[in-house]
Amino acid sequence: MPRALITGVTGQDGQHLAHLLHEKGYEVFGVVKGQNNPKLEMMRDEFPFVEILPGDLADLPSLVKALEVAQPDEVYNLAAISFVALSWNQAELTSNLTGTGVLRMLEAVRMVGGAENNPIRFYQASSSEMFGKVREIPQSEKTPFHPRSPYGCAKVFGHHITVNYRESYGLYACSGILFNHEGPRRGVEFVTRKVTNAAARIRLGLQDELVMGNLDAKRDWGYAGDYVKAMWLMLQQPEADDYVIATGETHTIGELVQLAFAEVGLDDWKKYIRQDPKFFRPAEVDLLIGDASKAREKLGWEPEVTFAELVKMMVAHDLQREATKAGLAIPS
Repeated sequence: MPRALITGVTGQDGQHLAHLLHEKGYEVFGVVKGQNNPKLEMMRDEFPFVEILPGDLADLPSLVKALEVAQPDEVYNLAAISFVALSWNQAELTSNLTGTGVLRMLEAVRMVGGAENNPIRFYQASSSEMFGKVREIPQSEKTPFHPRSPYGCAKVFGHHITVNYRESYGLYACSGILFNHEGPRRGVEFVTRKVTNAAARIRLGLQDELVMGNLDAKRDWGYAGDYVKAMWLMLQQPEADDYVIATGETHTIGELVQLAFAEVGLDDWKKYIRQDPKFFRPAEVDLLIGDASKAREKLGWEPEVTFAELVKMMVAHDLQREATKAGLAIPS
């Protein structure tokens, strides 16, 4: 039975990946920070097959210990301060965990399983936010980085240090440059869930308006369940490499809002929207669209869920969730 260790197992991608690996017959270990982590109960209820180990990307010895206990064949480093808006307020914390935390994880892998007789395959969660102020459209593995947030800067360091450990120590270390990927497990602080949840609540009469920032920013959005399959495929290749994972389509945030509100029968969506300058980024990333041709050719990976299907899925989930919480019937 193959063994895998996931950092960030309580997050959206970690949950999807844990399910995927369990279905493939893996023994799954998850690193969780803090003995009183509020998500531990959810993990025990929904993911009883995941063995939880304590660990912290800010603490190298804890990562070494987790690896020694799990003895994994594969490590997926998904943990990070992942909310871009927060990174301006907590730039140092973001740099320490999202950036330097990757170095600590790589060093732990090198110490515990970097030897040829016990190789660990390592996956690093890189991000399209590294491209930032894009130098070319669409963005591929060869596009230069120009990050526009502390989060993006930290991810660039994590990406480059992964390449460095691959080249310097011969580690099997991959980076997946994933473009925006969403789903019902996404936190409500992220713009997609903020929109779909608000559409559901407004339709149910639980909320009056949706306060937004820039509606013109464009993103390449896919389904998280599709994207974790690409993570797994990367670690099954004969040689480690880096891959862009994206749909190759771009949509504005305004389109996202329009689709979500239409799903609940609110076609005149603009009357429910109020823009507030506090939700605008200090430096905006205006257009992200990925070229995943390398992943298609070498991994055989293709996105399966369309943008419209993704929005429909998320709105249906939030409508059910909010109606159940409020004791209301779902409107027809």
